Amino acid sequence: MKPQYLLLLKTGELRERVVKLEDVLKKCTLCPHNCQVNRSRGERGFCGGGYLPVVASYGPHFGEERVLVGEHGSGTIFFSHCTLKCVFCQNCEISQYGEGEEVTPQDLAKIMLILQRRGCHNINLVSPTHYVPAIVKAVLIAAEEGLKIPLVYNTSGYENVETLRLLEGIVDIYMPDIKFGDDEIGKKYAKAPGYFAITKKAVLEMDRQVGGLKFDEKGVACRGVLIRHLILPENLAKTDKVLEFISKELSSDVAVNLMDQYWPAHKAYSFSELSRRITREEYNIWLKYAKKLKINLIV
Repeated sequence: MKPQYLLLLKTGELRERVVKLEDVLKKCTLCPHNCQVNRSRGERGFCGGGYLPVVASYGPHFGEERVLVGEHGSGTIFFSHCTLKCVFCQNCEISQYGEGEEVTPQDLAKIMLILQRRGCHNINLVSPTHYVPAIVKAVLIAAEEGLKIPLVYNTSGYENVETLRLLEGIVDIYMPDIKFGDDEIGKKYAKAPGYFAITKKAVLEMDRQVGGLKFDEKGVACRGVLIRHLILPENLAKTDKVLEFISKELSSDVAVNLMDQYWPAHKAYSFSELSRRITREEYNIWLKYAKKLKINLIV
């Protein structure tokens, strides 16, 4: 299955999307914070990102889900800054403090082509939301020079549907991390007003675009939705609500990785309820519940 962006390249639509997305930067509404700052002139909003994307690191990654890693790894590009301010962020140096180097779309295209030459099965864009215009421009440049592997949109799930619609036919695999099943919890721990309501709409749009997870002849994911959910202590993430949404409202073959690796990072020790890891019993409770709901679980 060829990446859909190659079809948009052929028709000229990919170039038109670049123009539309760059126009959004003049009064930025890429994410739900809708800051409306002029990022094309270097103004910065909630995310902290400017006009050019900041890349913290890139390379073949073997710690992602097996369906993405395959034999040669997932070609991961870690972007700095973030649309959330999670108090327990395990990558706070990147997401909160912006460590990394600015790159042009041309530089980003070169990175994508390097990862493809190294045999990576996909281009895995980590925290891409606030840099979508530059990313799509880089895809255009790279595709013209031979990029032909799937794009993975690795996101917090806190997305504007309008932005996602401009990504239709460009992104092959959506990988939202549904962090909280409650709006107030999202606001408290991530400064994300309306988190669950907004994320549900976003994930429904992702499902509409690409559907459940599909695989190539080597068993590596090539299209579809793969959801992550990190279990928090004392069910602070409202895991039951997240799983019930997935079970009731999404395609049955949407894949889910129920994660148990929470640890108190960044500012988590300022919240007593977040100051411990989860127990094996807590994880097993939610694993059992997911299986009861017949959710398509992967690791």
